[in-house]
Amino acid sequence: MTKQQAPFRVDHVGSFLRPKELVEAREKFANGEITREELTVVEDKTIQEIVKKQIAAGLQGVTDGEFRRAYWHLDFFWGFNGVEHVVGERGYLFHGIETKADTAVLKAPINGKNHPFVKHFEFLRDLVKEEDVIVKFTIPSPSQFYFELIRTPEHVAAWEAVYSTTDELFEAIIKAYSEVIQDLYDAGLRTLQLDDCTWGALVDDGFTKRFREERPLEEVRREFAARALRLNNGVIANAPKDLVINTHVCRGNFHSTWISQGGYNKVEDELLGGENVNAYYLEFDTDRAGDFKPLAKVGTEKKVVLGLLTSKFADLENKDEIIARIKEASQYVPLENLYLSTQCGFASTEEGNVIKEEDQWKKIALISEIAQEVWGK
Repeated sequence: MTKQQAPFRVDHVGSFLRPKELVEAREKFANGEITREELTVVEDKTIQEIVKKQIAAGLQGVTDGEFRRAYWHLDFFWGFNGVEHVVGERGYLFHGIETKADTAVLKAPINGKNHPFVKHFEFLRDLVKEEDVIVKFTIPSPSQFYFELIRTPEHVAAWEAVYSTTDELFEAIIKAYSEVIQDLYDAGLRTLQLDDCTWGALVDDGFTKRFREERPLEEVRREFAARALRLNNGVIANAPKDLVINTHVCRGNFHSTWISQGGYNKVEDELLGGENVNAYYLEFDTDRAGDFKPLAKVGTEKKVVLGLLTSKFADLENKDEIIARIKEASQYVPLENLYLSTQCGFASTEEGNVIKEEDQWKKIALISEIAQEVWGK
């Protein structure tokens, strides 16, 4: 196996726009017009194609584009034993748009045995033969799972019918995640990315106010930030020591819209100072993410992938402006520990952002061009 590991100077978050062929096949499967096996044939074919395109674009860390998923997070939750796929009353409310109403509800004690994502990884693993290219696999963070389980009072009542305390729930989540991660590792995975919108939500005062119950806002934020850190670090501590674990933080990415806003300074101690990851993929494409000052909490051992280019829109950023922002960020993190990507994937859900397929590759090409000028590679 290659000794390369993510992040790379030219990087990406993980998801790509679904090809028309795949979109049509998923619709036919949902309508009962084709079988699960027939859908898998199309998934396999389009994943083979997206892997080739990533390598051709010069990417060294490749994913399956998340082509087997409807959502970046829910499909993984549904893979746990004890979790059910439920259609709720409302979807996630983004600015000007609402997602489908799918959710995950805890119905029985959870475990991670025989998780379907392991086979998904094995298929991707076998497609990558190049010595200078690695497979990186993306899953939602443990904290993201917890936040799904407290999404509504009905969600909370469901898990409380299974576990008597939050401590018991957390222990079960950490154990279930650790089972899946160990199976992925045993299958050959060496670079794992934990995608995490919980931090992007916690910096938004509107989101945090939901849990106030007459308590001070900052007290609530600290409480939930501590819970997120406890879950994520608990899973990381159980993982094999040579498994590279990175995380991606976002403020929502659905059909080119967003859900939360706020700077990293509101969670800098827990997220940037306390989470035991190798690298952070951080959204920085708009002022909704705040300035670079919180990066001082990262220290000199961890890496930061600057998400300075948007994946939401096709317009290409000004190269000189991006280079200037990289130099600004290097005041807080050494330049050799900085990397470049889009702020999020191109299709966090199967609907995808409102751009064309060729637009995503133009973004990758621009990242490559900028990286060549800044780092000479």
